[in-house]
Amino acid sequence: MARRKLRVYEKKPFKTVVYVVLRFLVIISMIRQFMQGNFGGVALCILTLILFLIPSILNKRFNIELPDTLEVIIYLFIFSAEILGEINAFYVHFRHWDTMMHTMNGFIMGAIGFALIDILNKSEQVHMSLSPVFVSLVAFCFSMTVGVAWEFFEYGVDQIFGRDMQKDTIITEIYSVKFDEKEGNNVVKVPIESLEVNGEDWIANYGGYIDVGLHDTMKDLLVNFLGALIFSVIGWFYLMGENDTALKFLPKQKKNPIA
Repeated sequence: MARRKLRVYEKKPFKTVVYVVLRFLVIISMIRQFMQGNFGGVALCILTLILFLIPSILNKRFNIELPDTLEVIIYLFIFSAEILGEINAFYVHFRHWDTMMHTMNGFIMGAIGFALIDILNKSEQVHMSLSPVFVSLVAFCFSMTVGVAWEFFEYGVDQIFGRDMQKDTIITEIYSVKFDEKEGNNVVKVPIESLEVNGEDWIANYGGYIDVGLHDTMKDLLVNFLGALIFSVIGWFYLMGENDTALKFLPKQKKNPIA
């Protein structure tokens, strides 16, 4: 078994280096969180190490092999979301970090959804033959469904545990029919020029009023849409035989199960 693993490492040095380095950084982060008494951070590091095992579990238990490119992207995505994003507060310090994560998620889920349908399409045991357009559409819908489910999860965590996964947005004006004096359906623009909450001047301190998660959720779904759309187009070209780029991201089922 050890020799088999050694041969795999020798054939795929880049993936192995990325995997080992990221695991090492997670362990260092876990030790640091423990020394600081942040046991929530320790739990997050443990979760990250478990998530790193997903490609191996898919390989051994479900006989599915991930391309090196996709596997490396998954490792980097997990590390960037959990260790950099949550523990090191990249979501707060870098304005577009969350946007990048949701775009990558849309792309990755698009690849996984595409692969699931493509595997069934090519299976001799399943009698189905779907057109390239339909396969790409299903992949797109799969990715968007995962994205929506994740937003449900974020909302649930915020409401039940009092967290802030759906980040707030500062707004300086409001457009609403609520301010129509004639009680009609006319949209009225109301600039937020002064605002005091609990004796604190929010305009001076924060620059405006806080939108509690709506803008963040819609932005997340929009970039998830873009990521899913990009892969769906790449997948369509692949099925049409015009480009093999998709092969770098498509999980595939092995012909010979691992004993």
